[in-house]
Amino acid sequence: MESQTVNKRRIAKNTLMLYIRMFIMLAVGLYTSRVVLQALGATDYGIYNIIGGVVVLFSFLNGSLTSATRRFLNFNLGKKDYEAVHKVFCMSMNIYFILAFVIFVLAETIGLWFVETKLNIPPERSYAASWVYQFTIITFIINLLRIPYNASITAYERMDFYAYISLAEVILKLLVVYLLYTTSYDRLIVYAFLYTLVPFIITIIYKYYCNRKFETTRYRKIWDKDIFLQMFTFSGWSLFGSAANMSAQQGLNILINLFHGVTANTAVGIANQVSSNVYQFISNFQTAFHPQIIKSYAAQETASFYKLICQTSKFSYYMMFILAFPILLTTQTLLTIWLTDVPEYTSIFCQLILGYLIVEGISTPLWMAVHATGNIKRYQIIISLCIFLNFPLTYFAFKCNLPIYTVWIIRIVVNIITLIIRCFYLKQTLSFPIKIYIKEAIIPILSVTIISMPIPLLITVSLDNSILNCLFIIITSFINSILTIYFIGLSDNERALIKLKILGKFSFTKK
Repeated sequence: MESQTVNKRRIAKNTLMLYIRMFIMLAVGLYTSRVVLQALGATDYGIYNIIGGVVVLFSFLNGSLTSATRRFLNFNLGKKDYEAVHKVFCMSMNIYFILAFVIFVLAETIGLWFVETKLNIPPERSYAASWVYQFTIITFIINLLRIPYNASITAYERMDFYAYISLAEVILKLLVVYLLYTTSYDRLIVYAFLYTLVPFIITIIYKYYCNRKFETTRYRKIWDKDIFLQMFTFSGWSLFGSAANMSAQQGLNILINLFHGVTANTAVGIANQVSSNVYQFISNFQTAFHPQIIKSYAAQETASFYKLICQTSKFSYYMMFILAFPILLTTQTLLTIWLTDVPEYTSIFCQLILGYLIVEGISTPLWMAVHATGNIKRYQIIISLCIFLNFPLTYFAFKCNLPIYTVWIIRIVVNIITLIIRCFYLKQTLSFPIKIYIKEAIIPILSVTIISMPIPLLITVSLDNSILNCLFIIITSFINSILTIYFIGLSDNERALIKLKILGKFSFTKK
């Protein structure tokens, strides 16, 4: 009981620190993306987005290893085997050095050929696009080598570090924006170069912090065959999922470029910027829960393991719904206020991507639970085949001249199917109680959604798109969602805990 109380306090503290980080990054991210769009123009902004997408295609190789690193670090920390933690870190660094070399070779051969011969880039910007591609490769490799340090900080649940490092990152990003406006050289090339320097500096800070705080992150040249085989087996099967996700993300971005041109990629880039900032709210929450899910499984605390999955799914949805629903109702007005000149398709892209991420938020704790077991072979085959459907279905849709936004409708439908598959897979492999999951997570989610929607929708269709009306809709929707979640979406114990926390704060203030 005492252990669970400590874990809850740790999760609450970590979530708070991650939210502080998120608010800082959200404010700066929205500001800089607007300024960068104005400084570069729609065409160059689209070029940067699609070039980055080509490089990220290669991340299916490192995505699987990222999952393996986080899983084995968290699992061994849950067992309090610190020697194994150190070996996992050192072996992951060895593997990432090898992977960085492999990705560099692939990017400079296959990737370079694809950029120069297949992408729809205006001829007069091909020189700048080449430089952007090279800087993006370097940036990608730098971020790749940071992953073991990032995974270690998450495993040790030192989330306060993210809040502090965000201050440095904010200053650097604002400096990039300033230099972008003052330069007389090609702004697209300058932007790509400066955004290579930022992760380089941040990675140095990560390494310095980890080496000072954790003995297990001090790299030494070792080679442990058993750990390598375990990580290779795990990441080998994760490779299917990583490749599938890349085909459903950057692969679809390339299809949009080939069928609809670079301007459509600008709209995708802006929509992704909005949705990713909103998703940070639940991503931070889930990051705080992730180590506890794996550690509870490693410690064989089955009841706590199941409860964490249900709670994370439910509260992930609530947090996403509170933020996404007002944005869905006022998307066009908000984009006009933010950007002034809104590229075509941006509004509908934002709305559909947010719908996709709402479903993704519910699903995330389920794949975290599967990864905690380490036995992911059959799971990855099934889920990856399902996710891979996004690419051929979208290609077929574009060939049939269906609207460009069809790509996101397909992704939403496929994501709902994978959510259902994940539930039944967990039931079969871990005796996961689906009935309890439906009762404690899905039914409250559906109830909150159905009850929360009518009033804000009625207000939205009754008012015009003025700024004041937009603000009124957002406030009304926000309050309505909060009240519905509190009275309908929470259990008696959860409401009692919230009351206790609020009264405790009030009593503390009175004293």
